[in-house]
Amino acid sequence: MSDIFQEVDEDLRRDRTTQFMKRYGGVLGTAAVLLVAATAGWQAWQGWKKSQAEAETGRLVSALSQAAAGPQKGIEALTAFSGSAPANLAVLARLNEAALRVEEGKTADAVALYDSIAGNGSSDAIYRDLATLLSVMHQMDGGDAAKLQTRLQPLTVDASPWRFSARELTALLAARSGDRERARTLFQQLADDSLAPSGVRSRAADLAALYGKS
Repeated sequence: MSDIFQEVDEDLRRDRTTQFMKRYGGVLGTAAVLLVAATAGWQAWQGWKKSQAEAETGRLVSALSQAAAGPQKGIEALTAFSGSAPANLAVLARLNEAALRVEEGKTADAVALYDSIAGNGSSDAIYRDLATLLSVMHQMDGGDAAKLQTRLQPLTVDASPWRFSARELTALLAARSGDRERARTLFQQLADDSLAPSGVRSRAADLAALYGKS
């Protein structure tokens, strides 16, 4: 009989983790897309110094604005822009294109695009790593947990600007795999990290407590 109660308890824990991912997955995705937008703004400021770069940045802003008419319009404009744009602006366009594909419900297409960006050695490392993070994020429900954790590992180091999101996703994948102790340890480390964003620390504290229960 005790085995039955244990199975029910584990099912409840899995359900809570699933609900957490559904509740906060959008927050993580939105934060990443906003960071991409901020980077685009920085690129715009840099491009202002040179007329050609200014014109290219204006084209990117124009392409992004097409999304107001619907994801497909935005995708078409961004695809056209990235085909002839400078490398860093092109990768920003592709990252935003992938976000629009997610909005359309075409997650597999978005993941393929993120993976293409992540594997492009000519792009800056910060963009490749962001693409890896977003690819993993959109495979959390059904992707191979061990493989996804392996992809995240380089992003969890102290030097990575994406380390807190990568560590949070790693902990969620550990929980999804049934490794409660590792999940608890990782969440607790995040909760105790004063450098982590307050939202990450708060969520991590809640989940560390959840997985610390017997």
